[in-house]
Amino acid sequence: MSFHLTSSDLRVESHDGRSYLVGRATRADGSHNDVRLDLDGILGNDNGHFQWDGENFTGSARNVSFSIEGGGAVPVLRAELQNAEGHFQGADVNLSERVENVNGDLVFQ
Repeated sequence: MSFHLTSSDLRVESHDGRSYLVGRATRADGSHNDVRLDLDGILGNDNGHFQWDGENFTGSARNVSFSIEGGGAVPVLRAELQNAEGHFQGADVNLSERVENVNGDLVFQ
């Protein structure tokens, strides 16, 4: 299921140098589950760009944010990521490319 269409109160929270996508995901039976997905376990920083199957993007990021954007309701994670030269540049990733709601749990596919 499209996690952003079947969840509510979605936001990014940072704790202990890591970023988490948190909210309430709907299960198949209609009940809700509080969820927390460790984004640093699935996303890295490749020279100033988000990288799927990477790790610890937060360690080289600032101004991390999350929003649902556009007419297609796209769930976008944005941040300024540090590149190899040490400069920060804007980066974004569509989380629905690899994150799904599987019966009330946010799962990386």
